[in-house]
Amino acid sequence: MGNRFVFLGPPGAGKGTQAGFVSDKLGIPAIATGAIFRSAISKETAMGKEVAQFVNSGLLVPDKLTNAVVAERLKEKDCKRGFLLDGYPRSLVQAKALDAFLNQAKTPLAAVLYFNVNADIVIERMGKRRVCSQCGATYNLVSQPPKVDGKCDKCGAALMTRADDQPQSIRKRLDVYQKTTKPLLDYYEKKGILKILDASQSVQSVAKEVAQICGVK
Repeated sequence: MGNRFVFLGPPGAGKGTQAGFVSDKLGIPAIATGAIFRSAISKETAMGKEVAQFVNSGLLVPDKLTNAVVAERLKEKDCKRGFLLDGYPRSLVQAKALDAFLNQAKTPLAAVLYFNVNADIVIERMGKRRVCSQCGATYNLVSQPPKVDGKCDKCGAALMTRADDQPQSIRKRLDVYQKTTKPLLDYYEKKGILKILDASQSVQSVAKEVAQICGVK
């Protein structure tokens, strides 16, 4: 089936941390939509300029444009041996577009991992989360701290706390996430590739389960 995975889960579920582990072990890129958007914007491609209009206005990038940007990214050389999509697809429309793209290339998904976690744990984790102001790399002051306090390991830029990492905002985002993700989970369950993980466990325990599913030795 190849090393093609989708990681789904609410903000603070630990997807990014686990994606990093799998990416390093299997030598495949971990791709988050936020990073793809930033890359497209910085390259000032036609699609990048279109994405910038939505991002700069604080609007959601429409499915059609998101799908096109992701498809372009998946055509790059480093995805030939596989890839890991972190947080995409976010809707049934996106999931079907991704399937259509992968089926055409005869490279279907191997598994979709859903990181299930309750709101209280997410709120506690997000209070300790820091994000790089430049490259978007994510850290946790307890489980995955930066090597130098307040600075990104990858690019050296300052780390920040996101404004929407406040308890009230988090609960609202979780409610919205659960409602929008339910059809996605049903879709992948019917396809027989959905794996649900208890992401409330320690990083190490979750990593063991992820490694087993993704064939990491």
